[in-house]
Amino acid sequence: MRYLATIIGFTLCIPLIMVKKAFETNIRHQQIDISSYKDEHPFRLFFISDIHRRKITNHLVEEVGTDIHAVIIGGDLAESGVPLEQIEDNIKQLAKIGPIYYVWGNNDREVGERHIRKYIQNVGGIILENEAICVKTNAHHIWIVGLEDVSSGRANISKSFANVPEDDPIVFVSHTPFVFHKVKDRYTSDVLLAGHTHGGQIRLGKWGYYQKGELKKGRDEFTLISNGFGTTFIPLRLGAPAECHILTIKNKDF
Repeated sequence: MRYLATIIGFTLCIPLIMVKKAFETNIRHQQIDISSYKDEHPFRLFFISDIHRRKITNHLVEEVGTDIHAVIIGGDLAESGVPLEQIEDNIKQLAKIGPIYYVWGNNDREVGERHIRKYIQNVGGIILENEAICVKTNAHHIWIVGLEDVSSGRANISKSFANVPEDDPIVFVSHTPFVFHKVKDRYTSDVLLAGHTHGGQIRLGKWGYYQKGELKKGRDEFTLISNGFGTTFIPLRLGAPAECHILTIKNKDF
């Protein structure tokens, strides 16, 4: 009977653990060394994707700090049912960290495209829709290339890279990682960022609907697929912790 009670107790605890995991604030500090970046001062960016229904708290803003050159929102900032006031407040909170650069996710337009455009514009942020922007640093610069949401039917990789010099440091951002192979086949990117998959969100050991998010070093580039900050459908996680990222880009020779 005691053994059975233990099993039942453990089983009942699992949903509570999964809820806790869904609302964790895990900030991953990751370093990326690329030879095309020539500034002796590192470029620090904050990457967050798939916020969905979560709130950006003062605690997160304080933990990340303000020594950030770019805040990149990798799509799914919102979804249907999220109050507009919460979306606006989340954007304002993220803007405290640094300049906002945003790409559309497949759920964002459910709340009304005009609202997100207005909120991003109000904080001086930039929406990257098949385009690139050059961000100046102390003695150098870095390109952020943003792709439209693939599910919208308007994603255009060639247009995104149209004005980007190949020899400059390049960060490519897409909500979905499933375009990475096309980008690598045709264009130069030092860093590729995406979310969307939630790392499978609920995993049993090594098994999940999608691979667990991670930063990988390839032959000529780094790819980061994030587990994302929020959840979709149900606020539960297992084996794929909620996360956001501080990426420090530098040249290892400096």
